[in-house]
Amino acid sequence: MMVPAALLLLGALTAVVGPRLLARADWPDREPVVALWAWQCVVAAVLLCCALSMTLSAAAAWQAVRGHVFGTAPRAVVDAYALGTAGPWAAPIAVTLACGGLWSLAMLVRQVVPARSRRRVRRAELLVRAPLLPGEEPAGGRLVVLEGERPDAWWLPGTAPRLVVTTAALTRLKGRQLDALLAHEQGHAQARHDWLLHCSTALADGFPQVPVFAAFRAEMHRLVELAADDMASRRFGRLTTALALVGLNEDRGVFGPCPTPQAHVPQRVHRLLTPPDRLPALHRLRLTATAALVPVVPVLVAFVPGLRALG
Repeated sequence: MMVPAALLLLGALTAVVGPRLLARADWPDREPVVALWAWQCVVAAVLLCCALSMTLSAAAAWQAVRGHVFGTAPRAVVDAYALGTAGPWAAPIAVTLACGGLWSLAMLVRQVVPARSRRRVRRAELLVRAPLLPGEEPAGGRLVVLEGERPDAWWLPGTAPRLVVTTAALTRLKGRQLDALLAHEQGHAQARHDWLLHCSTALADGFPQVPVFAAFRAEMHRLVELAADDMASRRFGRLTTALALVGLNEDRGVFGPCPTPQAHVPQRVHRLLTPPDRLPALHRLRLTATAALVPVVPVLVAFVPGLRALG
């Protein structure tokens, strides 16, 4: 039975070729939303290859699993997969891949649970620092202004999301600059970028020696900011959004010679001030459709023997 091995080879090939093609392309910075989608499709294809290989290997190793996977399949389809000739490697591969899946889930839980705990703590702090007035009802999307000497703004996701802005940011950013900053944070919330960051970090932390997952995390952190910048700039202009970024970060040393955790800010400002031309709508649609086909390939490989048997 060669299908599980072919799926693993396809997953490895996708993990190597996909990031290289995206790194060499000149359009991800021009279309960060499409690039986010393409990266998700590449990683989904890799994970799908592993999941399908695990399922078929388990079906070859254990009759009970085979009964669940091929229970309603015609006899010709079962024979096409040659499950009886899998050899002794089927069980170890299935167990190894299953352990990898459970480990990925555990890493995701390790990301999400502390993040929710931190959000609860920050919400409690907000109630202390910015309590509700008598008769005021908590409302979703409530803007919270905090006393603070450092210009800052962040979106606190959850069932009742909060957009938090410090008084220093209100003092430094005026008019449309503040609107652009708020639009940037709202862009993160509307696109649920927090879940993208959770998933990419979970895979990178769980499998630190797998380059595709490390590249996935790095690109997610970069592309979500570019996508939010674009959302703000389309509403309030690129110059206004760039000035808001500068005003918010100029006291943090990000524009100096020493690297900082916000070292990507100068590149974002430069991109806003010298905007690259957007791709034509048809080209964007073609890239989106091509990326969507990447996770379909493992499914086709897995079903080829069965489809041939039925044909």
